[in-house]
Amino acid sequence: MSSSPVLVVGLGNPGPKYAGTRHNAGIALIDELCSRATPMPAQLAAHKRTNTEVAELAAGRLLPDRQVILARTRAFMNVSGGPVKALADYFRVQTEDVFVAYDELDLDLGQVKLRKGGGDHGHNGLKSVTKSLGGKPYHKLAIGIGRPPGRMAPADYVLKPFSASQQVDLTIAAADAADLWLKSV
Repeated sequence: MSSSPVLVVGLGNPGPKYAGTRHNAGIALIDELCSRATPMPAQLAAHKRTNTEVAELAAGRLLPDRQVILARTRAFMNVSGGPVKALADYFRVQTEDVFVAYDELDLDLGQVKLRKGGGDHGHNGLKSVTKSLGGKPYHKLAIGIGRPPGRMAPADYVLKPFSASQQVDLTIAAADAADLWLKSV
């Protein structure tokens, strides 16, 4: 068992303009994990050194024997690698203990998938993280958002908000992603 903290980062775009959009599906996992912390839900706070919002959870609050750092970036998706690397360095997290949650077009809405290493599937946020971490394998937790309808450009689709019924599906997917993550560590 590693004594290094576990880092879980939800990728997304900052600000109220992007809240609730498909590109911020990774942040839904962070919100779910914060709600599961005991004895009370965790609160994220600004971490200026890393341009993120962070909740530091002592061993026992989420995992029995390991400290967990939950974070969401305050940088735009395409440059999220810098903040992820800064978090890993600041909290002395080994690359193999980094988990990055993100929106995945190639999974149907509500599906989740966890993998270590592998490609970025054209996701600019993952490209940035992979480059910043020096190409070392880290865990990628995909939250499915489905493909855009018709001829809508993927770049436009990911910036659209979820409908009310899709928001319910996202909430369930975030819970499923949290369960998947908890089983993997």
